[in-house]
Amino acid sequence: MYELMVEERFASAHQLRGYKGKCENMHGHNFKVQVFVSADSLNQVDLAIDFHDLRDMVRETVSNLDHAFLNEIFPFTEINPSSENIARWIYDSIKKKVNKDHIAVSAVSVWESDTASATYYED
Repeated sequence: MYELMVEERFASAHQLRGYKGKCENMHGHNFKVQVFVSADSLNQVDLAIDFHDLRDMVRETVSNLDHAFLNEIFPFTEINPSSENIARWIYDSIKKKVNKDHIAVSAVSVWESDTASATYYED
């Protein structure tokens, strides 16, 4: 089994509805996103997936979040834009583009600071 990872960054603001504390106020983060994919085989040129192609898929997805107020972007109009929910949304978005017979998204980590992250993966 092979595992590959690409990393992207975006900056955005959000607020956590119902949270009792500073995070219920609008505030921003410089988010780091790590997307992990697993492959059980390689293609005809001995790659699981071209890093360039994977990075483009991730960039396209997170570009929708960059310099935005996340609470105004679906599904975060209905659920809190927590790091956990952002990780799941990115996972679900990338899965639609990446998953094929031999390769699949295995996890997405969203870092809201250098010391705090949330990771989403499916069993």
